Amino acid sequence: MNRGTIDSRLLPAVREACLGDGEPPAPPRPVIGDSWRRVRLHGLDPEHGSAAPPPLPVEEVEHRRHTSQLGGLLPQLREGLGAFVDVERHLLAVTDGEGRVLWREGSPGTLRSADRLEFAVGAAWTEERVGTNGIGTSLVERRPVQVHSAEHFVRTHHAWTCAAAPLHDPRDGRLLGVVNVSGPAPAFNPATLPLVTAVAKVAEGELRARHWESVERLRSVAAPMLSRLGGRALAIDREGWIAAVTGAAPVGRVALPKSVRAGLVWLPSLGLCSLEPLPDGWLVRVAETAQPDAQPNRVVLDLRHARDWTVTVSGAAGQWSQELSPRHAELLYILALHPSGRTAAELAADLFGDPSRTVTVRAEMSRMRRTLGGVLGHRPYRFADGIEVRLLSPADPDDLLPGSTAPAVVGVRRG
Repeated sequence: MNRGTIDSRLLPAVREACLGDGEPPAPPRPVIGDSWRRVRLHGLDPEHGSAAPPPLPVEEVEHRRHTSQLGGLLPQLREGLGAFVDVERHLLAVTDGEGRVLWREGSPGTLRSADRLEFAVGAAWTEERVGTNGIGTSLVERRPVQVHSAEHFVRTHHAWTCAAAPLHDPRDGRLLGVVNVSGPAPAFNPATLPLVTAVAKVAEGELRARHWESVERLRSVAAPMLSRLGGRALAIDREGWIAAVTGAAPVGRVALPKSVRAGLVWLPSLGLCSLEPLPDGWLVRVAETAQPDAQPNRVVLDLRHARDWTVTVSGAAGQWSQELSPRHAELLYILALHPSGRTAAELAADLFGDPSRTVTVRAEMSRMRRTLGGVLGHRPYRFADGIEVRLLSPADPDDLLPGSTAPAVVGVRRG
């Protein structure tokens, strides 16, 4: 995340050599080199970029602001960054998970400079649109990124330096957006990225606190109701976090399908259930008798769309679909490639190039098996017997799980 040992004066020569297939005087940082390779595949012009799509209409921007959790965090972000960021020279921007700029703040002069780069409210600031940059590269990498001067793919951005950190929903890990600080390259400060990262973590902590407050409110409503019910039942919020439970051992969270509606639904971790709406949540009643025909028999792993990966589980009782985190998408992809299964050591080598990292693998697989009960087996880890698995991959192997550094994925991308 730092600029490593490359002298900033060498960066233009490094970029020219790498984009022209020459021998650079020093290698680019891995995060920058990976981004340049991705952007070249998009066919972006390194001198002027490409014609950007028009910004979102004002009405759409307002809608996204209203439905985003990030709007309520703006005062905290301003306070956390305000003591450090020079308001006369720097620009604060917050985007949504698609890289669309929802909020932008800075001095009039800084805003005019940003306008010349079409860094405006409603603009798409992704790698595909504007090349290597703090926001777009952070969206792909899912981690904080600083891009300095000629590390930007497009030459017209070389006068800037930017530091960005992703903001995740602590309830489900979903990427909500990115907070970014941009300023003139001569004002580069290596402390900017750690500060932006820390402020993003504090903001996520605030979201977490608000979430648990809402769970407590649901518990106060649902607990008396559950005490009058027989059998197994749970009160959960809209993300599946459990507020109250009766007749069953409590667990942390119930994985819900992407689209939830009242009525009968099959949930991998519980089996056949009925769902009834509660204020800001659901009452879940678990079927008391076993339903053999309700067991899953098919899994579709869809990795075709960048940063939008899903797993769909289906059977006689219906189907269930959920978005995947980058790590779980990697794991399911590897298991789909190896029907006979993989040991923890083999998965560690596939993910990290280090077969000794079995503790991390076992923890991730344990979380995933709680979500996909009846679908995944272990010893070795694999899709359960009788499950038909269909893998949907991008048409171009280079588009497979962008941002993944797992050797098993990188090997496929490189052919």
